[in-house]
Amino acid sequence: MGLLLLCNGGFMLIATIVSFAYQDGVTLDIMMASLATMFIGIILMYITREHQKEINKREGYIVVTFGWIFMSLSGTLPYIFSESIPTFTDAFFETMSGYTTTGSSILTDIEIIPKGVLFWRSLTHWIGGMGIIVLAVAILPLLGIGGMQLFAAEAPGPNADKLHPRITDTAKRLWLIYIGYTAAETVLLQLAGMSFFDAINHALSTLSTGGFSTKNASLAHWNDNPIIQYIVILFMFLAGMNFVLSYFGFKGKVQKIIKDEEFKLYATFTILFTIIATLIIFFQADVSASSIDHPMVWGPFESAFRHALFQVLAVVTTTGFVSADFTMWTPFLTVFFFGLMFLGGSAGSTSGGMKVVRHLITIRNGILEFKRTLHPRAVLPVRYNKKAIPKEIVFNILAFFVLYMLAFIIGSVFLGVLGLDFETAIGGAASSLGNVGPAFGSLSPVNNFALLPDLGKWWCCFLMLIGRLELFTVLILLTPFFWRSQ
Repeated sequence: MGLLLLCNGGFMLIATIVSFAYQDGVTLDIMMASLATMFIGIILMYITREHQKEINKREGYIVVTFGWIFMSLSGTLPYIFSESIPTFTDAFFETMSGYTTTGSSILTDIEIIPKGVLFWRSLTHWIGGMGIIVLAVAILPLLGIGGMQLFAAEAPGPNADKLHPRITDTAKRLWLIYIGYTAAETVLLQLAGMSFFDAINHALSTLSTGGFSTKNASLAHWNDNPIIQYIVILFMFLAGMNFVLSYFGFKGKVQKIIKDEEFKLYATFTILFTIIATLIIFFQADVSASSIDHPMVWGPFESAFRHALFQVLAVVTTTGFVSADFTMWTPFLTVFFFGLMFLGGSAGSTSGGMKVVRHLITIRNGILEFKRTLHPRAVLPVRYNKKAIPKEIVFNILAFFVLYMLAFIIGSVFLGVLGLDFETAIGGAASSLGNVGPAFGSLSPVNNFALLPDLGKWWCCFLMLIGRLELFTVLILLTPFFWRSQ
């Protein structure tokens, strides 16, 4: 925890430099937040310096969950010290939304926020996005959580000592790819017409599949510049891919990408859903009638295609950027995008949601159940990338689905109890649990989460956290047997 806080304080120093460079008047406030965070981190590290540095499964769950909570608590300080977000509840909501890469916001006017604070806001996305990648590859397989053991190529096995170098190497490679993608998108966005500040903030948000923007209208602010939106589309797609596949791509092992079953399904979903949305927008929806301006720079069909592709990827990868208010197109598309919230990107990506690989394995297991009914004595294992998957992983994934839907139902009911209408309640629960960002009803893409009562904001923070950390990681801490001594 101390080391995490020390790193968090270090990232705040970067935001301090940005604040100083733009002379936005909050440099001292962000610096004080940074020093306070690092001081607490150093104290924690000093107190625990004699402890054994061995982590078993139980400590792993605690470190992962409380690590995210500690980061979010300390991450509120730049908002509170600078008075950009004066209340603790709102500051914590914005920070949790940042680290979990959800992208939901309580800010009603983003453009008046000091640049140093805006940069810190985007940076929370970037930190959380990379954190989940390292967790997925290096830590969660050790804990046996959420089907992440499917990282056959890079995942560590049971012997921590022998595989420690592999974990470190994997994390380093992924960090390099992540930083490289962020730098590449920043340069391309700047060349396409964004200012450097807007370009780097949107790159930080895109690669983390977060969704925080520096503009009130999000990416719709640049609807008159299709090139910018196509660049963001490309990097949203890359961010929704398994980052290990990106590594294979840079190594020239393109066949590994093409043969990966999850990638094939992810790409197929993207193409299919884009075609459906494009045709409906083009023939039925009045794009220009939406509450966000839609100049048709390259004609009506291109505009329909671009907005369809943009919003499909934004929802599937749980990035949550907005180029259009998709809730105002047609009733079918509203239900369509609600369904996409439950899809998620690839395992090993920065996206939230259920993940494509879980859907793939669940569907295959369902089909095999029909065959098992006809041939009860046949041995019919579920296969993924031509390898048989252990039954434990299949059961884990089925349990994840049940828990996910239960969390969604309970989440929706609780928001309904707080007085939200049906559409807003189910949209808010699905969006928070899937780390999507924009929702429906009163929480639609042109609104935000500021209207939620304080209890609703805390509830959504809880849903964001359990959704980001694969449910089991957090929920197991709520069981009495977890705390019993062995």
